[in-house]
Amino acid sequence: MTPAHSTGDRASRVLVLNSGSSSVKYQLLDMRDGARLATGLVERIGEADSRLVHTPPAGGEPRERTGRIADHAQALKAAAEELAADGIGLDSPELVAIGHRVVHGGLKFSEPTVITDEVLREIEQLVPVAPLHNPANITGIRTAQALRPDLPQIAVFDTAFHTTMPEYAARYAIDVETADAHRIRRYGFHGTSHAYVSRRTAELLGRPVADVNVIVLHLGNGASASAVAGGRCVETSMGLTPLEGLVMGTRSGDIDPAVTFHLERVAGMSTDEIDVLLNKRSGLVGLCGDNDMREIRRRVDEGDERATLAFDIYVHRLKKYIGAYSAVLGRVDAVVFTAGVGENSAPVREAALAGLEGFGLAVDADRNAARSGEPRLISPDDARVAVAVVPTDEELEIAGQTFALVDN
Repeated sequence: MTPAHSTGDRASRVLVLNSGSSSVKYQLLDMRDGARLATGLVERIGEADSRLVHTPPAGGEPRERTGRIADHAQALKAAAEELAADGIGLDSPELVAIGHRVVHGGLKFSEPTVITDEVLREIEQLVPVAPLHNPANITGIRTAQALRPDLPQIAVFDTAFHTTMPEYAARYAIDVETADAHRIRRYGFHGTSHAYVSRRTAELLGRPVADVNVIVLHLGNGASASAVAGGRCVETSMGLTPLEGLVMGTRSGDIDPAVTFHLERVAGMSTDEIDVLLNKRSGLVGLCGDNDMREIRRRVDEGDERATLAFDIYVHRLKKYIGAYSAVLGRVDAVVFTAGVGENSAPVREAALAGLEGFGLAVDADRNAARSGEPRLISPDDARVAVAVVPTDEELEIAGQTFALVDN
């Protein structure tokens, strides 16, 4: 698991905040053993039907409150009240830091960072390349700072894990001066997940991280692949933004850039309309009207042609990346599936590797079909390349990185 530190009797709790445009997810963890003391979600912030669901320590029943929550400040205050009701409030001396998920850290931030005014200004400067995410992350940081100005606030960046990519993998083949002036390059995302899962895979194989080459497939509503050599990312599928790469729930993934020019010239679409098309009306939902893989598989089993085509396109893109990253790595020790679809959809895993026996890849049907919340191998015992399912835990990864920074 993510490093659990020997804290003795020292304070060891970390609050993890993931602030979205209209939501706040939070978890309180004890880093002595990685135990979750409480989790919660505040959603539909700013609307009349705002909702907070709080899950207390083990054994307690979830609590829910509804009604308008005006802004992130009010959302965090409501979360703090729920934590206080469990006797683990934000004023607890056991709380040593607040860790914030920040989506885009550019090239400047390659590791967890104590948030200062200068750091906040740099995160703000990255808003043009992360307009949907960084503003919400900034709001969450400022709100938490107001609630606990005495407490270290740590930024853990989605992009940080991918800053180890070599320049030839991170650069786009466009004019260098233009690219540098506007920060255009491949940054990659889901970095905390890729870091956690690649490390857990090495543990599952019983080998040092430095000796293992892994292809990680993070398949949720957003989806990304990475090639990880000895614990270092050398290639990833998402780019300047989370739009590039695999077919996703509502995002197109890889597409000819000239499609955007064509839509503008021939269809008369504006830049904003094309943005909405590619990010919110494409991917699986654009192909068949559904972005829930369970529903898509149900339709496939009933013979629905649109759902079948959407599934086939999704799987075909996965195979392309598995093959490409096998070439990039040269030697692959494991292909690992994670996140909502990756962890729960046996048909996706089976279809993605079907026909790749020449790469040493295969799944054992019974192991693949078995459901478990634990990291596990689903390849045959004699497989040349291990195939694994490793549940991701981005919050634990953020908490671990946060605690390691303040502990040191």
